[in-house]
Amino acid sequence: MSLIPADNSLTLAAILLGLAWLGFWIDTKPIGRKTSGVIWVLGAGVLLSNFSIIPYEAPVYGFVGGTLMPMAIPLLLFKADLRRIFRESGRVMITFLIASAATVAGAMIGFLLLDLGDIGPKVAGAYTGGWIGGAVNLVAVSEAVKMTPTEASLVLSASNPVSLTALALLLAITTVGWFARFIPTAFNDDMSDEERKKMAETDAPRLIPSHVTGVLALSLGVCALAGLIGDLTGTRDYNILTITVLALVVANVIPGILRQVQGEFELGMMLMYIFFAMIGAGTNATIFLESAVILFVFGMMMIIIHLAIVLVSARLLKIDLAEAVVGSGAALVGPAVTAAIAISKGWRPLVTPAIMCGVFGYAIGTFIGYAVAYLLSGGSL
Repeated sequence: MSLIPADNSLTLAAILLGLAWLGFWIDTKPIGRKTSGVIWVLGAGVLLSNFSIIPYEAPVYGFVGGTLMPMAIPLLLFKADLRRIFRESGRVMITFLIASAATVAGAMIGFLLLDLGDIGPKVAGAYTGGWIGGAVNLVAVSEAVKMTPTEASLVLSASNPVSLTALALLLAITTVGWFARFIPTAFNDDMSDEERKKMAETDAPRLIPSHVTGVLALSLGVCALAGLIGDLTGTRDYNILTITVLALVVANVIPGILRQVQGEFELGMMLMYIFFAMIGAGTNATIFLESAVILFVFGMMMIIIHLAIVLVSARLLKIDLAEAVVGSGAALVGPAVTAAIAISKGWRPLVTPAIMCGVFGYAIGTFIGYAVAYLLSGGSL
C-alpha cells in the first residue's frame, strides 16, 4: 500500500508533472548539463514509489503510457523533412550513416559476447535505437518490443551514464592532438568568443495558441489513424512503428507548413518527461540494482566499438576528423549537444549538418532498433 492510493489520479498526475518540471529545471543548471534532467526525473520517481509514497501501478500511468507518450512521437518528428535533411547535411551524412552502422555492429557484438538473459534482444534493440536517434527512440523501441515499465526504466537509466561517457570521449577526440594527427582536419577555430556565444543562444519558441492546438490535433489524428490501421490489419502491437511512419509522411507532405510552427518539439519533450516520471514510478529498485551493472558494461562496449569503427573508417576514407566527430555525435548524443560541440570548437559550417543528421536519427532510429531486436530474438518478438 502506498501513501497516495492508485485511484487518486489528480494527485498522481500533479506529482508526475512536478517531476517533469524538476527535470526541465535541472536541465537549466550546470549539474543538469552534466547529468541530464532525465536521470533526476527517473530517480525521483523510483524513490517515491519504492518508499511507498506513490504506487507502482495506477490508472493514470496507463493514460501517460498509452496516450501521452505516443502523442509525443509525432510532435518530435514534425520537422523531419527528409529532403531538407539530405540537402543540408552534406558530407556529415556519410559519417552519420557509418556511425549508425557502427552502433548496430556494437549491439550485435556486445550481445554475442555478454549474457544479458531473456531481455538481451530487447536491450540491444533499444540501445541501437537510442544511439542512432535519441531517448525518444529508445523508449519507442522499448514499447514496440513490449518491455515492462521496470525493464524500460532499467534500460533507460543504465544508458544515461554511458551517454555521458560517450560525450566525454567525443570531447576528448576533439582536444587530444594524436587524433588530429591520425585523422587530419581542415576545420579551424576561427570564431570569436562573442560569435560563439551568439550562435549558442537561441530564442525560446513562442507558444502561439493556433500553433499549439494545431500540432496537438495533428498529433492526436496521427495516433488515431495509426490505431485504426492497426485494428484493420491486425498490427496493433506495432502501433508505435505505425505512428512513426505516419508522422514522417505528414512531415514530408506538408514541410512548408510545419516549418513555420513553433513549440511542437518542446511540447513533445514535455510529454516525454512526464512519461519518464511514470517509468521511474513503476520501477522496482531491487530488480534495477541487480541488473544495472551488466547493462552499463553492454552499453560501454557498444560505444567503444562504435567510436573505433567510425575513427578507422574516417582514416581509411579520408573523412575529416571534425566531420567524423559531428556524424558520430549526432547519433550518440543527439542534434542539440552535437551542435553545441560544433559551436564550441568553432566549426561553423558543421552546426546545421549536426542538427539535420540528429533529426534524421530520430526518424530512422526506432525502425533500426526494432529490426535489431527482431533479428537477435530469432523473429520471436
